[in-house]
Amino acid sequence: MSFLSKSLARVKPSPTIAVTTKAQELKAAGQDVIGLGAGEPDFDTPDNIKAAGKRAIDEGKTKYTAVDGIVELKQAICAKFKRDNGLDYEPQQVSVSSGGKQVLYNALVATCNPGDEVIIPAPYWVSYPDMVLLAGGTPVAVEGTLANNFKITADQLEAAITPKTKWLIFNSPSNPTGAGYSRVELKALTDVLLRHPHVWVMTDDMYEHLAFDGFEFCTPAEVEPKLYDRTLTINGVSKAYAMTGWRIGYAAGPVELIGAMRKVQSQSTSNPCSISQYAAVEALNGPQDYLATNNETFVRRRNLVVSMLNEIEGVTCPTPEGAFYVYPDISGCIGKTSKAGALITNDEVFATALLEETGVAVVFGAAFGLSPNFRVSYATSDAALLEACTRIQTFCAALR
Repeated sequence: MSFLSKSLARVKPSPTIAVTTKAQELKAAGQDVIGLGAGEPDFDTPDNIKAAGKRAIDEGKTKYTAVDGIVELKQAICAKFKRDNGLDYEPQQVSVSSGGKQVLYNALVATCNPGDEVIIPAPYWVSYPDMVLLAGGTPVAVEGTLANNFKITADQLEAAITPKTKWLIFNSPSNPTGAGYSRVELKALTDVLLRHPHVWVMTDDMYEHLAFDGFEFCTPAEVEPKLYDRTLTINGVSKAYAMTGWRIGYAAGPVELIGAMRKVQSQSTSNPCSISQYAAVEALNGPQDYLATNNETFVRRRNLVVSMLNEIEGVTCPTPEGAFYVYPDISGCIGKTSKAGALITNDEVFATALLEETGVAVVFGAAFGLSPNFRVSYATSDAALLEACTRIQTFCAALR
């Protein structure tokens, strides 16, 4: 009999981390590998933010802090929500954790009971369903379609809600598709939620500032203020500010929920890194002009990848509104055989063969709950993207 918990047997390791690890191992073994798996900007953390972190060290701000964040950071987060989203929060309504993933996990552990259902639009970030399972809940996937740019409709949401539904996890712009919900599309979803007062909204806004081509980001509590009292609005500094390794995520919501999340965190990790918190204060309060500059780079890279992938027979790649991912459909490649003899029965086999035969690492679509697709992160250099897409074109052209 295994001494491991039964709940652990319900979940799997993160596929995106597994792909990145595999690519790193192959590189270390001397193979020419281009990793397109990690959701991490290749930009360096801005100098003003690094300076704030160094200053915190020099000033001795290296001790324990309040469990869920220093007051200065909570105040900066409140100011950010007011400035960017028109949402009013007080510091006691804010929770700061070691990354957005911990915020999500704390909230689910603090609220889910056996039998509780959590609606998750698919394709989804790989960790959502497994965190729900670890928390004792039941994930309920609702599939978006390629025809609707992978977004779900109000009718689909309505059909998925049951008396057992506790949360809707909402992510726009999306990981893995980059698809963003317009204000009109989001209002249609919030109208459904108004009819079901037992359903709460957990909105992952991590890619808020990565919005392109005039797409205007909006968040549920902003679009429908009546949902304010049952919405947990989650964000962080990782993606927009190139601070993935600093590990700071945050959320704002009802005081009772934030208090419950604080209790969970107090018995797991306690406070996030003190130095990172002071750096995050500078990220949120400091200059924001480089965000637009970074987005110009992301748009150029996105356009390169989308155009090259759409040149491939059997591949359809929508143009996303934000984030730094594309999620091409490879229906036309299924059933064919690669040059090295791999029969492409599904997107996982496709991704494995692509890595082994060309050295390009992508994440297969089944990991995100919708197949047959794969995810490309274009948060890397133009040269690497050009070479990777050329290899993907060559690989697909050789399929028979």
